[in-house]
Amino acid sequence: MASILDEYEDSLYRSASVQQSRANVGIPHSGYVNARLEKETPIFNKQRIDFAPPEKINSLVVSSNQLCMSLGKDTLLRIDLGKPDEPNQVELGRKDEAKVYKMFLDHTGSHLLIALNTSECLYLNRSVQKVRALSRWKGHLIESVGWNKFLGSETNTGPILVGTAQGQIFEAEISVSEGSLFSTNPDQYFRQVYTLEEESGPAPVCCLEIERGIEGKFFIIATTRKRLFQFVGKVPEGTEQQGFSSIFAMHADHLPSFREFPANFGFSEIAFYTPKLRSNPRSFAWMMGNGVLYGTLDYSRPDSILSDERVWVYPSDIDITVNKPISIVLTQFHFLLLLPDRVKAVCTLNGQVVFQDLFLEKFGLLTRMIKDPTVQQIWIHTEKVVFRYHVQRESRDVWKMYMNMNKFDLAKEYCKDRPECLDIVLAKEAEHCFQNKRYLDSAKCYALTQNYFEEIALKFIEAKQEEALMEFLIKKLSNLKPSEKTQTTLLTTWLTELYLNWLGILEGDPSQRNLYLDTREKFRTFLSSPKNKDCLFNNRASIYELLASHGDTEHMVYFAVIMQDYERVVAHHCQHDEYDEALNVLSRHRDEKLFYKFSPVLIQHIPKKVVDAWISMGSRLDARNLIPALVNYSQSASTQQINEAIRYMEFCVYQLEETQQAIHNYLLSLYALCRPDSLLSYLEQAGTNPNRIHYDLKYALRLCAEHGHHHACVHIYKVMELYEEAVDLALQVDVDLAKSCADLPEDDEELRKKLWLKIARHVVQEEKDVKKAMACLSSCALLKIEDVLPFFPDFVTIDHFKEAICNSLEDYNKHIEELKREMEEATQSAKRIREDIQEMRNKYGSVEPQEKCAACDFPLLNRPFYLFLCGHMFHYDCLLQAVFPNLPAYKQAKLEDLQKKLAATSQPSKSHHRPKDTDTISLGKGQQSREQIKADIDDIVAAECVYCGELMIRSIDKPFIDPQKYDEEMQSWL
Repeated sequence: MASILDEYEDSLYRSASVQQSRANVGIPHSGYVNARLEKETPIFNKQRIDFAPPEKINSLVVSSNQLCMSLGKDTLLRIDLGKPDEPNQVELGRKDEAKVYKMFLDHTGSHLLIALNTSECLYLNRSVQKVRALSRWKGHLIESVGWNKFLGSETNTGPILVGTAQGQIFEAEISVSEGSLFSTNPDQYFRQVYTLEEESGPAPVCCLEIERGIEGKFFIIATTRKRLFQFVGKVPEGTEQQGFSSIFAMHADHLPSFREFPANFGFSEIAFYTPKLRSNPRSFAWMMGNGVLYGTLDYSRPDSILSDERVWVYPSDIDITVNKPISIVLTQFHFLLLLPDRVKAVCTLNGQVVFQDLFLEKFGLLTRMIKDPTVQQIWIHTEKVVFRYHVQRESRDVWKMYMNMNKFDLAKEYCKDRPECLDIVLAKEAEHCFQNKRYLDSAKCYALTQNYFEEIALKFIEAKQEEALMEFLIKKLSNLKPSEKTQTTLLTTWLTELYLNWLGILEGDPSQRNLYLDTREKFRTFLSSPKNKDCLFNNRASIYELLASHGDTEHMVYFAVIMQDYERVVAHHCQHDEYDEALNVLSRHRDEKLFYKFSPVLIQHIPKKVVDAWISMGSRLDARNLIPALVNYSQSASTQQINEAIRYMEFCVYQLEETQQAIHNYLLSLYALCRPDSLLSYLEQAGTNPNRIHYDLKYALRLCAEHGHHHACVHIYKVMELYEEAVDLALQVDVDLAKSCADLPEDDEELRKKLWLKIARHVVQEEKDVKKAMACLSSCALLKIEDVLPFFPDFVTIDHFKEAICNSLEDYNKHIEELKREMEEATQSAKRIREDIQEMRNKYGSVEPQEKCAACDFPLLNRPFYLFLCGHMFHYDCLLQAVFPNLPAYKQAKLEDLQKKLAATSQPSKSHHRPKDTDTISLGKGQQSREQIKADIDDIVAAECVYCGELMIRSIDKPFIDPQKYDEEMQSWL
């Protein structure tokens, strides 16, 4: 184990050296660099708005990118932040001394409520320019509004809740009629539903919030100066439009649940954080006299949705009598407090102040801070200036806080896109698990870090945690790249060694049986993993050595099966006399080469099963390669066992229809050895045509002769057409068999007579049976009594041959009479032929001057012509043209040659002097040769009439138009 670790350390050192060299030459690598490449921007980035108000700012609200600002006494400025260059100014139209007390803007930015210090309330819709008074609201100083985020729209608020300075909670609804110049009052109704009280009596309703949980349950949060109330209840389905009266009615007789703190500074404010638009808030922060109560919201709780509550107590620099907090907003991980001259940001994870921004005195005292929930922007204003905060990458350092709180899952969630931070978290988690003796979890985390491999491995080795070390190595192996082959090989080999050691320890302990089985399953999963397959295959020799050194034959066989090293598996079974298992492996994987290799061993012990396996393989096995196994087996086996070899050979011959000579020869040898009856039937079934016989005739003859199978030898002689040898051998067995052989040479009467004489000699001389000899005469018409008489002894009397001699004499007389009759018929035929010849010589035909050629229809007498007995007449050249294409090739060549010779003899002599006598003799011979050439041409061309002879009959299936000229002919008709 130590040597493997050393080798892995060396490989890592080499890898580190390579990375260092890459860094030196500017090649990037996968290591993490902790240096910051650029200065990070702050989380809360302040921006002063380039805006100089003509009058002092009384109030400012923002929602859905809609900003509404109250200026001076009577002016309202509306700005669509998507179009900041197009502000909209609305006059309130008040002539009295009323001032804007507070403004409330709903979540859609459509409905604006303006509370005046004269206990009046105005309403302005985003789509209109005229401010309208809410008459039903008169007489109430509005402190808070709880908007309906579930039923509200741009023209209708749906049921909303309104809190007053007298502690009353009203339910109201505002609706704007579209398309009507004379609309009714926008406030549909305004009715009281509850009154909030403190110990001293009714208290101002500082904040209201309406949220809907699961299963239609509604949660209403209302705050006073030092109390936080929660109203929980269900609104019947389909009655949501009727409002929340039913929820408050449930608490008419008893107070709802509330949280109370002793101190107060005259008001309180609650803020919520909503991660996504149109989703429920996930956390809250309540600013009150004693500090800030903050936590999460759990909508599954039955009575209170506040969860994980914590209180951030005001530090010493915040004195609620001098510089008390003014406003609070909540982000994902921070809440911001607005003080008269500064802004403080406190992390909700650890309660630490992480940001403080001091404002200059020239801007005046800070008045209000508000957050736009849709775009997560924070707005602050004084009477003169407006500021805006952008929240950027708020979660950048959250992972550190979660890590220090040992909340590693959350820490990893917030740095999953920053590998260098994730590595730090994993290392811290691994160390934490190790210190708490959670070694397996520690190993899993360490495997994902960039810490030095050897340090971690030695750490687990020193702690004697082999199981954790294995887990670490497995995870490390799974994270290696395919190119890191050396590390993969070392880890794979080391893991195999560790698994084998661990299995060896557990196997000897019966109490650890379940753990042993579980570990064995893990080891087998490791060996069969597709990712490790290539590495294990390339290093299978080392793995085999490790398995052998531990004596783990079970896993050696398992590994060999995974590597598809079935030869090793079968060999293992054969060495341990597990022949059935070996055959099962062969049958399962159907490898022909393995069958050839192990069949000689297996057939010695389980011949029937082996033959069954061969038969199941069918034509995939070449029976010639199995013959050596069968030969070795048959030499030492009994007759009953040899039958298995015969069974497979018969399957090859009759089922697979093998034609290989070696297979048929071997089957013949087995038949000759054990089954003589099957031998003759096999030979007869093979037939007597030597070209269709697949066994070696000479080998079969020698084999049958050695084993004394004479019937089989006779059959083979007959196939070889050695009839004399067949008859000689058949006479030693059966005369009838010899007779059947003697009749075989049907075309050679002389040989047949010779064979029958052999049979007659045998019957007369060996069996001395005169009657049987006479029966031979009647069986073969070729034998005569005179052929057989020399075989009889001298003492035999003529009485035995009297009948045969008489029959022979009668046959001779009949034959003489037949010859005489044939001679007379021949004489008459010769006479008639001579008369016909004489008649043909005197036969002639007449041609009239107007006769025409049957082919060209021109006058016949203009050129040489032929006249046939049928009456058809042709010019010589017309007949030649009609006959030549239909002549065989050799006759066409002969005709062309004769024409050339005829043309040569017809040329006139170029000499002008008178020829000598020798020339006359030569010319005479030439003239005779010319007549002969003409006669030969006539024999070819005028052998028969072209219209009445066989030529016309043979051409009956020829088309009228030559296929090659068909297209040309078609075009000529168009």
